[in-house]
Amino acid sequence: MPDNKIKFGTDGWRGIISEDFTFYNVRRVAQAIADYYNGPRPTPHGPRKIAVGYDTRFLSDRYAEVLSEVLSENGIEVILSDSAIPTPMLSFAVRHKKLTSGVMITASHNPAAYNGIKIKTSSGGAAGVEVTGEVERLLAKSPSRQVSAKRSKASPKGTRPLGKIKKADFTGDYIKFLRGYIDFGKLKNAKFKVLVDVMYGSGNDFIARILKGSQIRLEFMRSERNPSFGGIRPEPILENLHPTVARMKKDKFDLCLVLDGDADRIAGLAGRGVFISPQKILGLLTLHLFQDRKMRGGVVKTIVGTNLIDNITRKLRLKLYETPVGFKYISNLMEENDILVGGEEAGGMGFKGYIPERDGTLAGLLLLEMMCHRRKPMIKILEDMEMEFGRYYYLREDLKIQNPKIKIQNFKKIKRILGKDVVEIKDYDGIKLISSDGSWLMFRASGTEPIIRVYAESKSLKRSHRLIEFGKHALHYI
Repeated sequence: MPDNKIKFGTDGWRGIISEDFTFYNVRRVAQAIADYYNGPRPTPHGPRKIAVGYDTRFLSDRYAEVLSEVLSENGIEVILSDSAIPTPMLSFAVRHKKLTSGVMITASHNPAAYNGIKIKTSSGGAAGVEVTGEVERLLAKSPSRQVSAKRSKASPKGTRPLGKIKKADFTGDYIKFLRGYIDFGKLKNAKFKVLVDVMYGSGNDFIARILKGSQIRLEFMRSERNPSFGGIRPEPILENLHPTVARMKKDKFDLCLVLDGDADRIAGLAGRGVFISPQKILGLLTLHLFQDRKMRGGVVKTIVGTNLIDNITRKLRLKLYETPVGFKYISNLMEENDILVGGEEAGGMGFKGYIPERDGTLAGLLLLEMMCHRRKPMIKILEDMEMEFGRYYYLREDLKIQNPKIKIQNFKKIKRILGKDVVEIKDYDGIKLISSDGSWLMFRASGTEPIIRVYAESKSLKRSHRLIEFGKHALHYI
């Protein structure tokens, strides 16, 4: 596979198992990561130590072992998770243990045919292009070091001593921290009935372990290991949640928390199966942290973020930041500025006083905490927010690229959409066309798959659907 085919996109490198994502290519990427961290750059915490984690996908545990072996052969000490874990747990371990970096084997919400590699910095945040770009450049530098036939203490002259590979349980510190971050006293006596849909991912039962000792009644679904993800992609969007909605209606849960394949993203269901999109969850948690917990700081959304967040931050007088798609941009802002909460439309959210990275489990716990503070069912809290700050209908459709020569910049030629003039164009990540009534339509190529995403938002569900159809039609004549 040519080096130019291994690309780190919005969040890591991903490829189809046995086609692009092979043991050979995992070793090559591992060698490039080793070359990067063994290069002439300072490491913030002394000797080079890297944590390696993996999710529940097909062969993820073996890929993690192979990657760890290559790092070790390059003199890097490896702390390898002894079980499948959420990506945020790996990020927390890197920061908590003051390690050089972290590497996670996961393709997050991608279909079962995919696997991938995410790199974390010493802060626990997603590695930016200054890291991933250099790793890509180093792919051709040297062949991957193979595991020694006999790993002796004595290293050949001129070679780096072998690094240790130590298996470890990352769960304890993570659970302890999150129990301390949430207001456990508020949650302890709550009697909510909550469903957690793990979507066959690595979210496992960690929410139950964090809430141990409370009276919240938790039930789990799709929590067994299934590398095929039951024939769906483990992404918390409504089209993948039909059995979850049915369960909500049948058993009358107060709230459902839905985690993606590596548990760094979240969506929810309220009442009798009303979908709570990540866009709305970001609004809810901004209100909760500011009004209930009296926390302060800026708010970050991406270019495809809802207008709801603009309205909330404007009324609360909070500074609003806007970034390209990809949590690594939000991570950077969280490290450099006083950020209360940052979130992306796909469900990743990060919070003040934690790692500069998203965590679906913590987001879900904070939604529960919000219900306890306000002593209201989530459906009522949601209605209150939309009554005060506006109700928006946000839609996204992913379209496989039929014409690889489509030029995203050509969509700037559109001057009028469904009877409304285009009054503003944002082009720093895709093309976003904003109409005179505040509704918007956006085109953006995926950073991890061969698809074009079409986004739309307005104050009418009918208009949002029409905007999506307009966008799909535009793909054929632009």
